[in-house]
Amino acid sequence: MLQRMIAEVKESTSHTVRLTTLALAAAVGLFITTCFLCAAAFVAVFQRYGLVAACLTGAAIFFVATLIAAASYMARKRALARRAARAAEATRSAAQSLFADPMLLASGLQVVRMIGVKRLVPLLAVGGLALGLLARGQMSDSAEAAE
Repeated sequence: MLQRMIAEVKESTSHTVRLTTLALAAAVGLFITTCFLCAAAFVAVFQRYGLVAACLTGAAIFFVATLIAAASYMARKRALARRAARAAEATRSAAQSLFADPMLLASGLQVVRMIGVKRLVPLLAVGGLALGLLARGQMSDSAEAAE
């Protein structure tokens, strides 16, 4: 069990490093391409209209690129916030429906009385850890299935 978890962590780490390296190489290539395109546009405008017009054209190109990047960032941030709000609402409604059940609450109180609070706290901590590991495993399985 532990070896399987370690193998999964190693595999996900290696995938992450590979993808990060590829993304970095693509970003460097895009940066160099953009630099050459900007230099070509600058030279073309400089030869036809002069130095001031060429500088203003370069500034306008970068300003538009900055506006596009900022707009896409804001749209992505809003989408992530909406998705997080939906997930929180789903979790909250599921938890509320469980805690609204009087039979479950009565059973929980009986367990607390029977075991005792001092012994129950470490058990709840271990159970929470196990639940978190289980949820993470299920989320990674569903993410792999979606890809």
